[in-house]
Amino acid sequence: MLNKPTDFVASLAKGLAVIEAFRAERPRLAVVEVAAATGLDRATARRCLLTLHSLGYADYDGKFFSLTPRVLRLGMGALATLPLPQIVQPWLDQLSERIGQSTSVAILDETDVVYVARAAQKRVMTVGLMPGSRLPAHCTSLGRVLLAALPEAEARALVERADLTPRTPRALTAPDEIIAAIAAARRDGHAIIDQEVEVGLRSIAVPVIDARGRTVAALNTGVAAVHAEAADLARDYLPALLKVQDALKRILN
Repeated sequence: MLNKPTDFVASLAKGLAVIEAFRAERPRLAVVEVAAATGLDRATARRCLLTLHSLGYADYDGKFFSLTPRVLRLGMGALATLPLPQIVQPWLDQLSERIGQSTSVAILDETDVVYVARAAQKRVMTVGLMPGSRLPAHCTSLGRVLLAALPEAEARALVERADLTPRTPRALTAPDEIIAAIAAARRDGHAIIDQEVEVGLRSIAVPVIDARGRTVAALNTGVAAVHAEAADLARDYLPALLKVQDALKRILN
């Protein structure tokens, strides 16, 4: 908590906002696009981007900027201090080998899910996912499970704040429909997504619950739509997910 206004470093806040403007779906951005995404004026956005470029955190081709692998240092240091990724990774690796599909664990960060661990068995999505990757919570199985763990009013507030622009023709866009899907995940103890994040991808997720009964993360697997119908995901993959859920509950404090 800030003790006085002078404790707030505005330039640092602007630089971090510029970094967060880059997403998997928009990896290359022009100055005007960064300004629009962050609310900064173009001159400020340009200075921040050129500073990142000078420090090696961004590439610049004369028109578009893109983040370099160096920026991963900012996130990987924080992830390394969290026990959760270290605990779940061996379980993800074993689960992925057992079911023959990629598996992930993510946490909720405002309106997004952030991947903290992943075991990639097959490339199902066109966008590569790794620890630190973000996706909208409202349209992902991981996100709906995590939103289901919140009080209904809090979950609704996050949904209503989110960018509900559809990623696919199958995506739910009405807040009430999304809230109903979250309620179903709360009732069923799992969430199934049918091609709402990306055409051709279906997924199923369950909460990761600690020994105190708190939902601390979510666990999922993604499956190519040609390999499994949405109605079959619970039958084919839920037992294995629940087995890992139960094991993690015994070791997470």
